[in-house]
This record gives sequence, C-alpha cells and structure tokens, in this order.
Amino acid sequence: MSSLVGQHPAGGYKKLFETVEELSSPVTAHVTGRIPTWLRGSLLRCGPGLFEVGAEPFYHLFDGQALLHKFDFKEGHVTYHRRFVRTDAYVRAMTEKRIVITEFGTYAYPDPCKNIFSRFFSYFKGVEVTDNALVNVYPVGEDYYACTETNFITKINPDTLETIKQVDLCKYVSVNGATAHPHVENDGTVYNIGNCFGKNFSLAYNIIRIPPLQADKEDPINKSEVVVQFPCSDRFKPSYVHSFGLTPNYIVFVETPVKINLLKFLSSWSLWGANYMDCFESNETMGVWLHVAEKKKGRLLNIKYRTSAFNLFHHINTFEDNGFLIVDLCTWKGFEFVYNYLYLANLRANWDEVKKQAEKAPQPEARRYVLPLRIDKADTGKNLVTLPYTTATATLRSDETVWLEPEVIFSGPRHAFEFPQINYKKYGGKPYTYTYGLGLNHFVPDRLCKLNVKTKETWVWQEPDSYPSEPIFVSHPDALEEDDGVVLSIVISPGSGPKPAYLLILNAKDMSEVARAEVEVNIPVTFHGLFKRA
Repeated sequence: MSSLVGQHPAGGYKKLFETVEELSSPVTAHVTGRIPTWLRGSLLRCGPGLFEVGAEPFYHLFDGQALLHKFDFKEGHVTYHRRFVRTDAYVRAMTEKRIVITEFGTYAYPDPCKNIFSRFFSYFKGVEVTDNALVNVYPVGEDYYACTETNFITKINPDTLETIKQVDLCKYVSVNGATAHPHVENDGTVYNIGNCFGKNFSLAYNIIRIPPLQADKEDPINKSEVVVQFPCSDRFKPSYVHSFGLTPNYIVFVETPVKINLLKFLSSWSLWGANYMDCFESNETMGVWLHVAEKKKGRLLNIKYRTSAFNLFHHINTFEDNGFLIVDLCTWKGFEFVYNYLYLANLRANWDEVKKQAEKAPQPEARRYVLPLRIDKADTGKNLVTLPYTTATATLRSDETVWLEPEVIFSGPRHAFEFPQINYKKYGGKPYTYTYGLGLNHFVPDRLCKLNVKTKETWVWQEPDSYPSEPIFVSHPDALEEDDGVVLSIVISPGSGPKPAYLLILNAKDMSEVARAEVEVNIPVTFHGLFKRA
C-alpha cells in the first residue's frame, strides 16, 4: 500500500485506496435515525475500485478501474450495490491479467509476448486512449453514462449497474475529449466542452450540445452538434479543462495556465514509462483568460477578460445580473501546488514531501469574478463593476483588456473548499445563496461544508477519523426555500467498528445529522455522481 497513506497522520485514510470486490446483489444497510419518507430514488457514484492487476500496481488515484456505486432509498429502507464498469480497459486487464491501456499516471508496458518488431509497429497504429469511466455519471435522454475525461463514455443501466456499451464522441462531434462535468438543463439538453485538434495542428475548445429526447425517440447523441468554438491561447499547448460555466444566455470558459504539451503527449507512447501526467506543464506568465459566448447565437464576445494566474477544477455557479456575469470558482494558486495535488494521488508518493509542498503553497480559495458584458472605451481606467453586493472589480485598460480582481468568498487555513454542489435544478445558472462542498485538509477530505456565498457564513459537519465524499444536495419535492432538502455523502469511518462505511444524510439547512445507513463492506473513494429520483 502507498507510502502516502501510510505516512499520513490520518491512518484510516488508506481505506479510500483499497481494492474491493463488486457485489453480486444489493445488500441491506443498517439505518439509524429516520430516512425522510419523501427521499425516494438512487444515489449513483463513480470512483476507482481496483488499484492493482495481479502484481502490477496502478500508480495514481485517477487510474484505479471504474467502480459504479448505488444507494437505493425506498420507504425508509436503504440498500447498497456496486459493480465494476466493463470498459475496454477493465475487460482487457482482467483477460490478460496485466495493465493493458495507459492511464493518467500509470504506463501500460507492451505485451511481453510480442517480439520487438510487433511492439515497434504497434506505436504507429494510433494512440490507445483509456475509457476508464471512473469520474462521473450523467443522463442523456432516457439513458445514463459513466465517464472520464476522454472521448469515450460508457452507457450503463442505472437499476442493475450493468454495462451496456461504449460510445466514442469523436464519431459524432469534433472533440478529442470531453469533461466529466457537463451541464444538464431541466429539459434534458446537455452541454459539454472538449479540446479540438483542427487543421494545420490548430487548437480550439468546442462547446457541444446534445438535445433532449425527441418524439422520434432517436438517440440524442446522434444529434450532437458543436455550437461555439473558443480559441486557444497557445497553438501547440491547450489548457487542461475540467469544467465551465453556463447561464440561460451565456457560456463561460476559463482558460488557465495548466497546459498539455501536445508534442510530449504524442511522443509519450513511444517512450516506455511515460503517461498523461508527464505531459502537463505551466505557463503562468499568460495569467488566466476568460472567454464568453452567447449561448443561443453561438457568437463569441469580443471582450478580452484577463486576470492573474490561478488553476481551476470546479465551477460553483455562474449567473447573470444587470449586464454582468458573476462567475464563482474553486481556485488553486500556484502550478506546483496543483501539480502536487495531482501527484498527491500518486499512490506511491512520499507524503512528507507532498505535505511540505502543500504547507508552503498559497492557499486555495473560493472566488467570485464579475465580468461586465457592456464595454465603453470612455470608461478606460475605471472599475466597471457597479453591483452593490460584491467587492470584485473589472478595470478597462488602455490595451482594451478588462482586468479582473476577485472577491474571496471562502478561504480557510489549510483547508480547501472543493467538489462544490448547489441546488442545481432550480438555481443552476441563476442567482443563488448556498453551496455545499468537501473540506480538504492537506488534501484529505475530513469535513462537509455549507457556504452562504452572500454572507460568507459557513456550517460544518465533521467527525474524528471520518472521510466523507462530495456532498450531493437533494431538494424536498415541495421545497419553497433554496436549502430545503438533504445532503448525501458516503463516509469512510474505518475506526468506528465493524461497519467501516455509511451513507450520511444531513439536514441541508444546518448540516445536522438526519440519519445514516451503515454497510459492512469497505467503500473506496468516489469522485462524483448524482441523485436519480424514483
């Protein structure tokens, strides 16, 4: 097991990285407290569940093979089920009893049974991209897909957790990958963003739209289209893209300094031991570029929004207000810090070194940026933000760039507010008040937080030696208030007795415990997921 988790002061944290077996059928959870009668449906979660194949270890948290989890709620009872996603990466690894496809931080060595010539020529057959769908699950029409950040998504049955088929998005739209954080509108329309390698090696970022299911019942993916293309600041080095902002009228893309060196990427498959993570580098001198497009017209706004360098995984929310776009983000400062954040999940990393880097790095923050949509050259040198409730500024410079300074809405000592979730169905892309997040203490998820983005008031749930997952907000079906509902999180609690894991249910208003559903099996780390109502 990893030296990282072995040296971490929270010893039980290692349970998040232990290989588990799938279940042949759902198991009944032991409920303490009372499950709300209105809470009916399934919590679906994705994460890694297999951390080695035979004697070959996966070296990174993002490499463990995809495991799909489900907690079912019915009439106050809870069951738990899980199955591995039958991706090509998983099936071939199980068949050949070795790691076959290179993952984010683990290189797949050539088949030792092949001779030197067949190995050499295999490099000219194209890059073999992983379909290890361990990051998220989302709906398209009446179907559900597990995904990672490549061009492959995997259709699954949300009731049985069976794998149905692999889908290659490259066959439908011009993208070479897509994020694991699409926006799904209330009518079922799906928006996502992906890198695109065009003619003459030109790079861009394409926003793709998948329409809702139509009367003809044809698979909506067949009707996917590119609605707008954002330019890339560097011809050969696209930025890493994890999420983006969407409002009823606008699309916001934040281009950060974490770059993917394509020349390294394309050559890495001819070098033994190279992997995706080796292709990351930084260009902090570019700062951050924010791009905006009109959603319905697919037209780029010719406004150059710029700010100082930071790095980004998750958007909290984006909304419009009186001629401005408010963009709330979970930011990380300093490339070395983010690189170590990626390296922290290297399951063979040296924890002492990672901790040393974390302690000297700038602290992560939740920030609000305000982008003016109407620009008048007569206002050069002035702060264009006139909203009374924010200290964020946007100054028009003589070179016609708009320089942004943020308002910090959360900054905790040695704690990051990450994996943000909101009452998305009612407040996604609209003015909102509350967000829920996972508190990371030196990268360790040790608390759940609720943040009022207006007053900056916070509420926290925390228990010793307990490691929660991303909080999922589920609204009461008759809710009149934004935070009327519950928060769901899978908690690993290896020191609490014979039941090492449980599903935690909190009151979304004050983060007090409503109930928990304990299981007698360990549950490894999960990244993202959703609640599917019955």
